Amino acid sequence: MTTHRDKLNRRHFIGKITAAGAGITALGFSACRPRLAQSQGPGTTPTPVEKSAELPAGKSKLILAKHDHAVTGGIIDNSVVADMLERSMMTFTGADSPMEAWSSLFSPDDVVGVKINCLFGPGASTHPEVTAAVVAGLISGGVKPENIIVWDFRDKDLIKTGYQINRDGPGPRCYGNDGLYESEPTRHRSFNGRISKILTQQITALVNVSILKDHATSGITVSMKNHYGSFDNPNKHHGNNCDPYIADFNSLDVVRQKTRLIICDALLPVANGGPNARPEYTWEYKGLMMSKDTVALDHWGWRIIEARRREIGLPTLAEAKKPARQLATAAALALGANDPEQIDLVEV
Repeated sequence: MTTHRDKLNRRHFIGKITAAGAGITALGFSACRPRLAQSQGPGTTPTPVEKSAELPAGKSKLILAKHDHAVTGGIIDNSVVADMLERSMMTFTGADSPMEAWSSLFSPDDVVGVKINCLFGPGASTHPEVTAAVVAGLISGGVKPENIIVWDFRDKDLIKTGYQINRDGPGPRCYGNDGLYESEPTRHRSFNGRISKILTQQITALVNVSILKDHATSGITVSMKNHYGSFDNPNKHHGNNCDPYIADFNSLDVVRQKTRLIICDALLPVANGGPNARPEYTWEYKGLMMSKDTVALDHWGWRIIEARRREIGLPTLAEAKKPARQLATAAALALGANDPEQIDLVEV
């Protein structure tokens, strides 16, 4: 699905982020473009509740943005994705402008980590178009470009996905852990590993920008599983469908206290065969999700994957012996909502 030309275009696009004086225009889209029409309903998810000024008590807010022109023939439209993200931010925060929305969550003094997922390369990773829109939004809200760190497990994973490494040049940073781990392991419940210093020491705030796909062990890869790129030994945390390891890592104070925003790239999800890219199981869902509740967002991602699997005649994740056990475990740890009755879904 992804051609060599597409890879070069994406590399050029994301490379603009690391250029000197990076800003909205330098990222390849205009801050003054006309507002795009809102998308229709998702079709594969339950009817959302009506948006209200005051959220029902105890419910977690989840934004689902979709647009018919976000992806066409496997090609992502940068400007449409940027618009989807802006509308999501304004709806999520109640702000009157994207700049106000971003500045309500992040300050000019913050060092913001943008944790993406690149382990399995193009087609199975956070798309550079989504990352670029997030970085542009942070800059518009007043975060200094040099105080933004786009990161994942290793440099080579970022590079193969189309990202340009920038450790100390002008503009936003972009690099992998590559040895940047705490000297001593952290032991917390079932988790035992050395956490990235990017998370523990270098950043003050985190934007978790995950990809939506099926996973051969944990059932789904969304925001909680995205943190398997945040410590040195993810291979030691895959038993029993990655449960309770996923939930236990996400219950760490450093994760809970630094996470300001969670965004899911659901433009081209993978319904089966993940975490690798599987073109035959990739479809154009054309969506973005946003929340502060990692369980609620992952729960909805699970629903989207299960609906697609039903649509194309695949067994449920549980029937395929890869149940998403982490959802119930994380909810039991009070990390978020695993019940649609406790989720206030707003479509934009």
